[in-house]
Amino acid sequence: MILTVDIYSRNTWWKIAFLVFCALVGTASLYITDKLVSKLEEREKQQIEIYAESIKYTMTSDPNQDVNFFFEKFKQANENNTIPVILKKGTGYLESNNIEIPKGLSSKEKQDFLNEKLKEILKDDNAPIELDMDFHKEYIYYGNSQLLNTLRYYPIFQLIVVLIFGLAAYLFFDASRRSEQNRVWVGLAKETAHQLGTPLSSLTAWVEFFKTDSTYDQEIVKELEKDVQRLDVITTRFSNIGSIPVLKEEDVAETIETFMSYLQKRISTKVSFSFVNELPPNTMLKLNKYLFEWVVENICKNAVDAMEGVGALKVVMKETKNKQIAIDISDTGKGIAKKNMSKVFNPGFSTKKRGWGLGLTLAKRIIENYHDGKLMVKSSEVNKGTTFRILLGGQAS
Repeated sequence: MILTVDIYSRNTWWKIAFLVFCALVGTASLYITDKLVSKLEEREKQQIEIYAESIKYTMTSDPNQDVNFFFEKFKQANENNTIPVILKKGTGYLESNNIEIPKGLSSKEKQDFLNEKLKEILKDDNAPIELDMDFHKEYIYYGNSQLLNTLRYYPIFQLIVVLIFGLAAYLFFDASRRSEQNRVWVGLAKETAHQLGTPLSSLTAWVEFFKTDSTYDQEIVKELEKDVQRLDVITTRFSNIGSIPVLKEEDVAETIETFMSYLQKRISTKVSFSFVNELPPNTMLKLNKYLFEWVVENICKNAVDAMEGVGALKVVMKETKNKQIAIDISDTGKGIAKKNMSKVFNPGFSTKKRGWGLGLTLAKRIIENYHDGKLMVKSSEVNKGTTFRILLGGQAS
């Protein structure tokens, strides 16, 4: 199991490398397309200059001159059927090309319409082309063609697509990793339950034998019976991992008190226990008793370990403003460093030398996946203690 977690931690580099690759592809695409846009922009400018030159030629050329040049320029100019153009004459009168003007407009309305279009064209930041007529100057304003605008925004679209693809691949990989980890945990849990079955049956038989023999201290036999029952509960827990648990109405306070009574006799007497129940009597919740008790056990045992056998363990149950039931489990242990706050529920993370780092991971899964609740670190301070909070939905009854 330790090897499996180590392999997955290495796969983090693969995920980072994949995201870097996606970013490089997107950046390269952005760069290349920007170059294409610049070339197209220059080409469109040349088209407008030819268009301007043809207009100037028709206005200023001698009719007796060779008209072949004029026709050639006019042909080239008319190849522009995509670039919006507005010609502003010396008198301020506007003419247009490649701009669709609504039908039925009066001459004044057409000029007003073209003035509005001119404002839009100026937003494209293309410098107007000046036509130096003999006695006045005219100006040609032009915007970007639809193709140029498409290419200008295409890189952004392309980059978004690459990022979406990268994110989808990352999430798929992460889901696959979690799914495989879950299969490992489920297999380990069921195998553990299977292995516990045989010695548990033998222990049960021995306890029954001790109960019939008066030479054995019956108080010790009772405690042994409790331990055997506890092993049976643990076996049931492991059997339930990976299966859809059956939830029943349970007295949540009684469930916690029963476990704490059992735990108190099996840990250091230097750890004080306190249980505060602010809920109405006999508050019932839909629980899988075996799995829920496992969550409380994991948190409490971690708390005892954090206190190193000396301190105070306190459990408080109350109703929140959102009508949820909050179970706060607090200790006076060494606390959790800020850098580890986001890791405490990660599989494989443990501050113990012999820890597997699965207890809190399974606890979170049991509460959130099976009981539609929430498990979190409510607060923690180094060398002062930690409070874990379990939130369970539904109004207290």
